[in-house]
Amino acid sequence: MYSIMKNKFLHRFKYITLVIVVLAFFSSCTVDKNDPGRDYMGKFDMYYTKFYKAFTPNKILPHGQTNQAPPKGTVPRGHKPFPLKGSNVQERLNGQTKAGEILKNPLKPTKEVIAEGKRQFNIFCADCHGKQGKGDGHLYTAGLYPAKPTSLVDNYVQSKPDGEIFYVITKGSISGLMPGHEIQIKPENRWKIIHYLRTLAK
Repeated sequence: MYSIMKNKFLHRFKYITLVIVVLAFFSSCTVDKNDPGRDYMGKFDMYYTKFYKAFTPNKILPHGQTNQAPPKGTVPRGHKPFPLKGSNVQERLNGQTKAGEILKNPLKPTKEVIAEGKRQFNIFCADCHGKQGKGDGHLYTAGLYPAKPTSLVDNYVQSKPDGEIFYVITKGSISGLMPGHEIQIKPENRWKIIHYLRTLAK
């Protein structure tokens, strides 16, 4: 009698266990292919990291900003240090003139180079200088920038040697209103932008 009851109990236990496993399996499935279903990793939410976007304020990093300049004096692997200084007005004035004399664009203005220059320009320059380089970018027309950016298609810029324009992109303008993009734009891409600027004037 005891053996029969034990067998019935085990049979029911297996059946109930199987039902629970099947229900758990189907409840873990979801119709939405982009939804992984239920997951849990405690209060730190390690499955879905809360990250800061590039230009958003940051409570953790210095100066309250997410984008950080590299440590002073460091140079990215595979790159040479830029030979000209530009930390103040006088250095930028001297550096820009000298850059026009010693720096030459190492790239040929091929279709591929100009196309990439346009892409880089639209990423880094168009918001201030405008899509056509006329100084009418969104940041200015929306009242978010106090001074009208320089037109890049006028003779003032177009008459300058490539090296001078390269210097301004790298270290910023003499006035300081335009910041340097040495960190954001690779040297090769700065030269490509310059080739694209020449096509805008035409």
